[in-house]
Formats: sequence, structure tokens, C-alpha cells
Amino acid sequence: MKISLLSGGIDKTYAFGLMSGMVKDGVRFDLIGSDEMEGAGILEDPSIDFYNLRGDMDPDVPVARKIFRILLYYFRLLKYSCRAETRIFHILWHNRFIVVDRTLMILLYKLLGKKVIFTAHNVNDWDRDGRDTFLNRKSLGYLYHKVDHIIVHTDPMRESLARDFGISPEKVSVIPIGINEQYPVTELSREGARKELGLPPGGKVLLNFGYLAPYKGLDLMVDALEKLEAKNPGYRLIIAGQVKKGYDHYWEKVKQQIGNKGLTDRIIEKAEFIPDEAVEVYFKAADALVLPYRQIFQSGVLLASYGFGLPVIATDVGSLRENIIQGETGYVCKPDDPESLAEAIEKFFQGDLYKDPERTVGNIIRYSREKYSWEKIGEKTRDIYQRIL
Repeated sequence: MKISLLSGGIDKTYAFGLMSGMVKDGVRFDLIGSDEMEGAGILEDPSIDFYNLRGDMDPDVPVARKIFRILLYYFRLLKYSCRAETRIFHILWHNRFIVVDRTLMILLYKLLGKKVIFTAHNVNDWDRDGRDTFLNRKSLGYLYHKVDHIIVHTDPMRESLARDFGISPEKVSVIPIGINEQYPVTELSREGARKELGLPPGGKVLLNFGYLAPYKGLDLMVDALEKLEAKNPGYRLIIAGQVKKGYDHYWEKVKQQIGNKGLTDRIIEKAEFIPDEAVEVYFKAADALVLPYRQIFQSGVLLASYGFGLPVIATDVGSLRENIIQGETGYVCKPDDPESLAEAIEKFFQGDLYKDPERTVGNIIRYSREKYSWEKIGEKTRDIYQRIL
């Protein structure tokens, strides 16, 4: 069995993890990727043929260069699609022109006789971000109805596909995201990580990691931090991650909020892209990851946190409650409620998860490797391939 895996040139964590869970069982892949994936150890596996069709994806180039390289990519993708002998095209992410990818490219793959599987990491992220349009919904509907099978990560996502797009549940499989194994891990200690960030060895340190956008609720975390500091000063919040495109105004508003509440000296701010080799520092410096989401189905950041053995405090939205064992891997609180978030954080720092960090790290890593192993995810995905064929 050989599969064409279309990654969109991004998210090597998911693409590499998915392949690692299946190549041992005889599944072969054509991986369509980018410069970002070059040199990875897994690409040395003889079961994987890597096609770097996307090439350079550096955003800091002239517009003319961007237009040229994306057109070149689509030319290469068309050429590959017409020549590929694989029967299944598994799409993990779309490319630059999502409406084209959802309609014309899907039509092309079907005309070429390909079976198309689509992994919907988000059912409708434009709706989540508050910028949905008629064209977006129509092109999504076309995509979901035309592909042969859809993979989502949670039951609420399958329910959303049925409710919002009329997709039969039989056409949808629920397979969770696997544990993130792409971030380099060294012998760096918590004290060493805090020293690198200019934090004192002790104290209570919280992490907000990932894109900065309204649906992620960082402003709610700032309100909660104000309440925590009023009761028991000594908290620190690390904000690490770049501003999501189009939401600079939101980040400016949050920065103003931080200043108005007098919390500037309580916060370590790294509002920028965090390279893989630097991620470890932030997760190891923190006592817990905080996810104050307003709306989400699932979170890859949560699984990245579990990979480091770091507990998670999250709002009860999407399937986050299903991913968190109360009092064992973290705590869940009410959404859109800074008071409830502050209470959950207080409960964490009063409990054994905080007081016995060595035991906590070991337990969370063992739990995550059991529940979110790529071997189990690969087995479920391989079964879908076989059914589709």
C-alpha cells in the first residue's frame, strides 16, 4: 500500500508522526512537502519518498517572489498528480489558495481516479476566528461532500460536520492528534530554563503558548492574573508565540490591558515565532500551561505540553475536558470566566501536581504516550486506507 501524503509544506509534527506510526507495518508514502521538512531523520526510511514541491516558504520575501514560487508549486503539484501511481491522496493541509484547493484540485484528483481522504484539523477555522464568509462555507461544503473520507480529532467535530455541512457520520472517522515528538529535548533543568528567561528559580510560573488571537483568550488570562496577584502576589506569566496574521490589533489591545492593570513586571513576553529548538525552554520553565480558549475543538499545544510532562489548565470548550484528567494531568474551568480560571490556577498550586513535580512529569508523559501514541493512530488510519481501497 502506498499513499500520497499532501502536507501543504507545513506541520511536520503531524506528517512525520503519522508516517512513523505506519511505515513499520508496510505502508509506503510519497510525502509532498517543503524546505521545512528537508533533512529530517524519518525521511531516510526507504518506505518514504520525499517530494519537495513547495520549496522555500519564507514569508519575508517580495510579493513577486511569493507569487512566482506558489505558481511554480501548483505546476509541480499538477505534474506530480498526473504521474502518481498511488491510489489514495491523503490531504493533511491545504496550500496558499484554499478555495482552489477545496474545489479545482479536489475535482482534478477525482478525475484522475484518486481516492481522497481529508484530515480536518478544524471544521471551519474562519468561523472560529470570526471572519466566516459565504464563499468559505460553500467551498468547505464542496470539499467535505466530494472527498471519500474525512478524519477529525474529536466527536464534537464529527457532530459539527453533520450539523453544519450535512455530512453523514459514516463518512467521518475520529482519530486524535498524536503526541508531539518533534521538539528537541535536552537535559535542561527547570532552573536552567528559568535562568535563560530571566526568571527566579522559585515562584509560580504559567505559560501561554502558541498563536495570539481572540479565540485563544489571552485577555481572559490577563484578567485572571490580576485576580491572582491581588490575593497572593508572586505569579509570573510567559507569553510565547507569534501574533496570528490579521490580529495585530488584538495583541495591541492585550498589551494595553497588561499595562493598565500594572502587570508588566509579571509577564515575560515573546510575541514572535518560536523555533523548534527553543520550545523546550518555555515548557520546562513553567509549572503549568494555561489554555483560556473561548472556542476550540482540540489543541495541539495541549499535547505538546503533555510531551514535556507539563500539566494543563484549560477552559471547558470543545474536547479539552476529554483530554484532561482532573487533578492528574491538569484542571478544567468555565469558559469566558476569569474568576473560574483564577480558581483553577489556585487549586493547581495548592495540589500535588505542583508540589510533587517529578512525579507529575513522569505520570503525564506515561499517560500521553499510552493514549496518544502514533502507533495507535497509525493503526486506525491504516484501517481507513484499507477500507477506502
